[in-house]
This record gives sequence, C-alpha cells and structure tokens, in this order.
Amino acid sequence: MPAPCPEALNFLLTRRSRPAKTLGLPVPDREALMPLLTAAARTPDHGKLVPWRFVVLQRAALDRLSAAVPRCDAAEGMDEKAIAKAQKQFDDANLAVAVIEVQRPSPKIPAIEQTYSAGAVCLALLNAALASGWGANWLTGWPSHDRSFVQDALDLDQNERVAGFIHIGTEGETPPDRPRPDVETLTTWADA
Repeated sequence: MPAPCPEALNFLLTRRSRPAKTLGLPVPDREALMPLLTAAARTPDHGKLVPWRFVVLQRAALDRLSAAVPRCDAAEGMDEKAIAKAQKQFDDANLAVAVIEVQRPSPKIPAIEQTYSAGAVCLALLNAALASGWGANWLTGWPSHDRSFVQDALDLDQNERVAGFIHIGTEGETPPDRPRPDVETLTTWADA
C-alpha cells in the first residue's frame, strides 16, 4: 500500500473550479506552466499511445481564436449574441491551454479509451493548476466542436479535436460552492 496523503485527498474533496471570466493577471509563465503540463501528462493512457497534446494560447493567439469564431461554419445563421458569447471566453482570457485529443490508430485500444484519456488530461491539468494556487476552469463551447474553427484557428488534423480549453490565471474572486451530488444515491455496491 502506498503511504496515505491526506493533504492530496483533502484537496480533491474541496477543489473548486474558478469561473474563467474571473481569472486575471498574472498568469503562469513558461517555467511555471511546464510542471502543470507535466503533471497532466501523468494521466492514465491505456497502450501508452499519448492520445493528446497541448497548445498554449497566449494573448495574441486568444485574439486570433476570438476573431475566427464568427467565420466558422457553425456561426452561419446564429444570432450575434451567441457568437459574442462564444468569443467572450477568448476575449476575457489571458492564458488558456487547449488540450487536443489525438486519435491514434490502434488494433488494441478503442477510440473511446483515447477520448477518456484526453478528458482525464483536462481534469489533471485543471487540478494541477488549482493545486499550484492558480485559478482555473475547463471550458469548451460550440466553436470547439466546429471542424472549420478547429482547422482554421488551431490547425488541427482530421484525427484531432478539442478536448477542452483550460483557462489559468490569478483568481479574482472566490465563488460560492455549488451543490454537490449525493454520492450515496449514485453508488451501487456489488458484492456478488
């Protein structure tokens, strides 16, 4: 048995994402961000395929993504309010890490397991940022699922898609905790 780490368990029991719109400057620089990315890369990965990669989006890149939102296919016919809301996550951000799912051909590892691994990377990066004292939030939004947007704004290949944008910065305000699920009602104990 590994030695217990009550501090880590307490962190996980009390962790709380911070709304991206409340994250300000400063943001982690390259030196501060690399340990967070390294921690995220320690995610379970059946088959050791590394079915994900990172794109660190700094201010100029975030501006470019915001400008690309109205040009994407999904924006056609949308009202201006929906487009502005989608742009806002990039306009308000000072730093975000795009976690890119990379589907790798494998006769043994199903695609869904690669998707789960990329999602786990998002959560690991979010938790690493929070554990390091930064505010952080995991967002997606309709542009992240639009093929024209991800190809134009992020230059993704056909086997790639956005698993999430992890926004990281200095917490501006602590939001109240939200109601949590009743784990007892969600748990079935199977003993046979």
